[in-house]
Amino acid sequence: MAARKKSGGRKYGKAAGKRVESAMKKRKKGTLKSGKGGKGGKVKSRKQAIAIGLSEARAKGAKVPRKKGAKKKSSRKRGGAKKKRQ
Repeated sequence: MAARKKSGGRKYGKAAGKRVESAMKKRKKGTLKSGKGGKGGKVKSRKQAIAIGLSEARAKGAKVPRKKGAKKKSSRKRGGAKKKRQ
């Protein structure tokens, strides 16, 4: 039986994990706010708390994968006008 190769290293750094952990604790306490400068409402969702922690880590320069942006629609160029069918 051949040994399986592991993919290279950690996906997220330790610092990123700490940021997410602190964001989760703040959410549990009820002090985590959304938006710039915490001017938004109270965060209740786990997923939102994780996202806030990761974005804070990204801002501080921790090892975090890039954000997945919205997929761009491919714009096809049409050659000339459409022909009418008769």
